[in-house]
Amino acid sequence: MTKRLKLVDILALGFMTFAFFLGAGNIIFPPQAGMLAGEHFTSAMTGFLITAVGLPLVGIIAVAIAGGGWKGLTRDLPSGLATLMAVLIFIIIGPAFAAPRAGLVAYEIGFKPFLLEPGQVELTTFSIVFFAVAMFFSLSQGKLIDSIGKLLTPLLFAALAILAIAVIVNPQGDVAAAQGAYVNNALTTGFLEGYNTMDTFAALMFGMLIVDVIRKKGIEDNKTTCMYLIYAGVIAAAGLAFVYISLFYLGSTASEVAAGTQNGGEIMAAYVNALFGPVGQMILAAIIGLACLTTVIGLVSACADYFSTLTRWTYRRWVVVVSLVCAIVANVGLKQLIAISVPVLFALYPVAITLIGLTFIRRWLPNPALGYRVVLGVALLFSLLDAVKVMGVDMSAFNFLPLFDVGMAWLLPTVAAMIVAKWLGTSSDKFAQA
Repeated sequence: MTKRLKLVDILALGFMTFAFFLGAGNIIFPPQAGMLAGEHFTSAMTGFLITAVGLPLVGIIAVAIAGGGWKGLTRDLPSGLATLMAVLIFIIIGPAFAAPRAGLVAYEIGFKPFLLEPGQVELTTFSIVFFAVAMFFSLSQGKLIDSIGKLLTPLLFAALAILAIAVIVNPQGDVAAAQGAYVNNALTTGFLEGYNTMDTFAALMFGMLIVDVIRKKGIEDNKTTCMYLIYAGVIAAAGLAFVYISLFYLGSTASEVAAGTQNGGEIMAAYVNALFGPVGQMILAAIIGLACLTTVIGLVSACADYFSTLTRWTYRRWVVVVSLVCAIVANVGLKQLIAISVPVLFALYPVAITLIGLTFIRRWLPNPALGYRVVLGVALLFSLLDAVKVMGVDMSAFNFLPLFDVGMAWLLPTVAAMIVAKWLGTSSDKFAQA
């Protein structure tokens, strides 16, 4: 008889999945997108939800279907290429972008609003202290930070829920007009904005941890595991959607109280101050600051653990190196860091999305090894065109490509490559016949 989970276990799994995804990017990008989208915030939010909620959760299910974490997902690729992809993803979600960004969010919301004249010296000092603390906890590898994280996630969600209710009951302004790309392409622009959460990358690398939790409860059947993953996904998606919808609406009504702000962190700080005053801002700042700290500790630990398996350096040495790089990168500032990360995400996010899609159609490919190479190659080629374009390079010669004008030139060629892969090569893979 197949073992079943109790309702309380399913709920706990769902909340754990929610906590897994709720990080700095999930908090700062919706307000900024909402402010720019203005009257079109509903369409923009829909696109954002597809990339920031749907794809990561589907990614976790893909990990379960693959049956072996990253190795299972990339079994049809050369081992060197699979390792290179993993290294790039860990660099992106670690020292290059996600971890420094979490530190910067802690600075923007938890520290900067209380400074009279914030400048580079204050940012540098904060970065050193913040990442030194993160390094200390990462080195200890203790369970203290896990306990803190379990406490902070409910507190953060409660704080965001209170903020959401306050925004709905007492919005601090009227919904403004749409700006920039959100005027004519709100849906696709919101979709692309969802890249910034980087949660699809995280799902591919850490989704196996959620599968392990289910299996440790005695669930061994793959179909049952996938079923509980879907249940957990629905719970997590509901929580994330609630957070995103409220923060999008906050941003769309923030043009008056947050005039002159440069990023989502500043928008949040200004809005909370307008609603609750300094006391409310201090409480939210403390919760978000500590939540960002736990996120950074998890990212630093994960990167150090993986890199130590590839080199002769120990885990502890990698913790020091990764923490130091994070502190240095954080000094570029939140706005600048986001601008630098955009071309990288435009180049690699479509590849991650394509890898997820291939996992679901693998059994129908006559030659998965050849199919994966062709389809991922096409996705990377066209996504690089999108990446070069967002860097400001004149790419008008490629305007004939479908969806190139909205930054999604990779989509249709990749779908076409998936269809063609159905007839590439002959079957030599037993799994393809399963």
